[in-house]
Amino acid sequence: MATIVHLITGLETGGAERMLAGLVTGIDRERYRSVVVSMTGPGVLGPALVSAGIELYTLDMRRGVADPRGAVRLIRILRKVRPYVLQTWLYHADLLGSLVLPVARPLALIWNIRCTEALDADIVRKLLVWRSTRPETVIVNSFAGRRFHEQLGYRPRRWEHIPNGCDTSRFQFDAEARAKLRQELGISDHVVAIGLPARYHPMKDHANFLAAAARLVTPCPEAMFLLIGPGADPSNRTLGEMIAAYGLTDRVRALGPRDYMRRVYSALDITTLSSAFGEGCPNILLEAMACGVPCVATDCGDSAAILGPTGGVVPRRNPDALAAALERLISLGTDTRRSLGGKARDRVTQTYALPAIVGRYDALYGEFAGGKRWAGWRTRSVKAAGS
Repeated sequence: MATIVHLITGLETGGAERMLAGLVTGIDRERYRSVVVSMTGPGVLGPALVSAGIELYTLDMRRGVADPRGAVRLIRILRKVRPYVLQTWLYHADLLGSLVLPVARPLALIWNIRCTEALDADIVRKLLVWRSTRPETVIVNSFAGRRFHEQLGYRPRRWEHIPNGCDTSRFQFDAEARAKLRQELGISDHVVAIGLPARYHPMKDHANFLAAAARLVTPCPEAMFLLIGPGADPSNRTLGEMIAAYGLTDRVRALGPRDYMRRVYSALDITTLSSAFGEGCPNILLEAMACGVPCVATDCGDSAAILGPTGGVVPRRNPDALAAALERLISLGTDTRRSLGGKARDRVTQTYALPAIVGRYDALYGEFAGGKRWAGWRTRSVKAAGS
C-alpha cells in the first residue's frame, strides 16, 4: 500500500477542501493510504475526515505567520509515515512542501493549483514561480489556471489537468427539500428564485449580482434573489447598505452559510456565479447543475467550459449582460428551465462525476507509487538517504 500525504493550508469548507475530502474518502483504500496534514488546525472538515478513517495531523501554524516550527513538524510527519507522494493544495502548502523537500526525500512532490488571480498572494507566488521546477507534476483544476500561471512564469516539468469532481449521488434535485425551504423562506411556487451561493468576498462580486438584480425588478416582478454563503447575512452592514442602495430590500434575502447545500440548490430556479476574478473550476456550478438547476456565470476561470450549452456565460463586471442572461432564463418558463437543468445534470454526470475524477488522481499516483520508473527511483533515493 502506498502512502499519499496531502498538505493543505486549512480544512474549512472551500472548494479545494471539499475536493480533497472527496478524494481521500473516495480513493481505493486498499491501494492508497491517505494522510491529511493541515497547516493550521482541524477546521470544519477535520472531524469528518477522522470519522471516515482518514489520518489527520495539524501543524498548528497561524495564518499569515511564517513559523519554522511548522516545517519541522511536517518533516517529522513525513519521516514517520514515509509517503511516496506529497501532494500540496493551495499556494502556501505548495511553498512549504517545496521547502521541506530536500530534507524529506525520498518522495515525489505534486503541487495542486486551484485558482487564477488572487488578492493576497503576490510574494508567495513570486517564490513559487522561482521554485516551480521542483515538483514532479503541477495539477491544475482549470485550463484558465494553467494559462494564468504560465503567464506568471511557472515552468513545471509537467502539467496535469484534473477538474473538480461532483458527488452526483449527494447533489441531485430534492423536491421535498425544495418545498420545505421555500415554505420556510416564504417563497411561493410562482416566484423565480435566483441564487448566488458564494462567500462575501471581492472575488465573488456581489455588487455585480445586485446591480443586475436591480435591473430585473421592473421587467421580472416574479424574481426573488437569494445570497447564500459566509458573510452574506444580515449582520454584514456593507452588504445591507448595498442592497438598500439598489432598492432591493424587499427582493433580496441574505441567508448566510447553509448546511446541506442540496436543499438550497433544489429551492432555486436559477443559480448565478458573478465572479470578477480568481475562479478555476467552480464547485458552485457543478453542484447546482447536478441538482438540475440552470446557471448563468461570468466568463471567469473555466465556467464557460463547464456550462457548455446548458447555461449562460457573460462578461465579467457587466451587470447589463448578467441581467439580460437572467431575464432570458426567466422568460423560458418553468418547464423549459427544468429541461435545461436536466441537460446540465447530464453534463456533470458524464464529465465531472466524482468517481471518474478520483480515478484520474488514482492513475497519476500509480505512476509514482507503482510504476517501474518510480520504483527504481525510490530504491536509489532510499539508499542515498541512508548513506
